[in-house]
Amino acid sequence: MAKTQILEVHNLLIQRGAKRIVDGLNWKVSYGEHWVILGPNGCGKTSLLASLTGYLFPTEGDIHVLGNKFGENDWTELRKYIGLVSSTLNKYMAEDEPLLETIVSGKYAMIDLWHEPSHNDKKSALAMLKQIECSHLKNQPWAQLSQGERQRALIGRALMAKPKLLMLDEPCAGLDPV
Repeated sequence: MAKTQILEVHNLLIQRGAKRIVDGLNWKVSYGEHWVILGPNGCGKTSLLASLTGYLFPTEGDIHVLGNKFGENDWTELRKYIGLVSSTLNKYMAEDEPLLETIVSGKYAMIDLWHEPSHNDKKSALAMLKQIECSHLKNQPWAQLSQGERQRALIGRALMAKPKLLMLDEPCAGLDPV
């Protein structure tokens, strides 16, 4: 993978049963580029993003993200450099976790924070909550947030680590109009 590439995919196949969701994809993304993946429901956009972040194992092909090859590196560590906003994360979030801790968990690329946040982590999370206009919800558990509040929280969570790569899967879904 060239040093100018942030993402490189070769001959990617994502298959579930007999259905080929993504077939033969070759794709390169260089640092500084912005891409949009468009397509109808069910065409594989979310599956592609899940495979690029190590949440879904591809059937075949090579994936390189930030110079790391899928299957050869610790992707739990790599996820600390990738911000992901996807409604598919909703089902994994800890329903009783306060929003402040959910925001902090993004810095560590984990779901359900397993340790007490540091003073600096809390300070950064409070600043992020202010930025996404959710400061008043800092102690609310995930289960009590509206869809729009959850979506803003996922955006804030993804930005907490100051990611090198930001992947947005329908980031505006459920947001209130401004």
